[in-house]
Amino acid sequence: MITVSEALDHLFALVSPLEPETVPLAQAGGRVLVKPAVARRDQPPFDGSAMDGYAVRDEDADPGASLTVIGEAAAGHRFGGSIGPGQTVRIFTGAPVPKGASRVVIQEDVTRNGDQITLGSKLDAKTHIRPAGSDFKIGDSLDAPRRLSPSDVALLASMNIAQVEVTRKPRVALISTGDELVMPGETPSPDQIIASNTFGLKALLDQLGAEPRVLPIARDTRSSLEMAFELAEGADLVVTIGGASVGDHDLVGDVAQDLGMQQAFYKVAMRPGKPLMAGQMGDAAMLGLPGNPVSAMVCGHVFMAPMIRVMLGLPACPAPRQTARLGCDMLKGGPREHYMRAALDDGEIVPEGRQDSSLLSLLAHADVLLVRPAEDPPRQKGDQVEYIAL
Repeated sequence: MITVSEALDHLFALVSPLEPETVPLAQAGGRVLVKPAVARRDQPPFDGSAMDGYAVRDEDADPGASLTVIGEAAAGHRFGGSIGPGQTVRIFTGAPVPKGASRVVIQEDVTRNGDQITLGSKLDAKTHIRPAGSDFKIGDSLDAPRRLSPSDVALLASMNIAQVEVTRKPRVALISTGDELVMPGETPSPDQIIASNTFGLKALLDQLGAEPRVLPIARDTRSSLEMAFELAEGADLVVTIGGASVGDHDLVGDVAQDLGMQQAFYKVAMRPGKPLMAGQMGDAAMLGLPGNPVSAMVCGHVFMAPMIRVMLGLPACPAPRQTARLGCDMLKGGPREHYMRAALDDGEIVPEGRQDSSLLSLLAHADVLLVRPAEDPPRQKGDQVEYIAL
């Protein structure tokens, strides 16, 4: 068996960033930007008013001063003239500041009578003007690689960028294996269960920005598995679920190797998820996940997700870990690194009482995976522990 860290090194060696493609900005959310995007305009493109009020010269901004209103400026409609001594322009938020004006007096500090205004007795010191280019200037850039958030997309739009270069979505083929499985909605026999792993992993892949494809369930025969691998042709990553152990009906490894898979490793010193397999199969990487539902999902977070991130052009690194206070005492850990289903509440983390790798309801209830190193000593409430957010 190899360690989780060693397994990740092997997996990172199997994948690399995919080629870029250009997409409209409206389709860029959640995609990974390949190269820096450069602003094509200043923002704001002019000195703009930050408030509703009256644009005035500094020289005229005296408490009690009386000024003549000579026009109006609104967002998208600037005042075309210039403000002279004793003059002002009614201005609204987002409007260009007229020539000659150097500040905006907010409307709450002004009394208006016809075309005349009188400034209040207590004027604040702020100019209420957003200088041109105060947000960004032509040539400023949004760095890459980065997964584009909604805020990033808004920034790109304001930079006047209509399309961006992003990494192509990884194509992932998902193959559930086993005579005991039926698809959701079907009627299982008394000896069968529902294929849940495939759909949980598909949801995770959707969230990661991949393009998953759920293939028909492969039965425990060589011919069925061979057909499943044939249907996976064109995928960048082939993920099998189940059939990777050493039982008489666990044929995935043998069939894959007969079809040319070059195995990178088999078995990882972790709990849950020990019977993990990976290798290269033609142009695709292959990841063989355990069949137990929780094991498959935990390995999806710990191994599959970092692989997808590398394929998207992001740095090769393990799933991000954070720390929290332990909310209870724990006995000494076991010989394998343990990813415990746990709940995080108000900065404290508490593992679920049962850690059986078949209990999906507990995984659904969990917020995080509490990570215990191999041979972890006994822990006391209040100790700092690491976790992976789900």
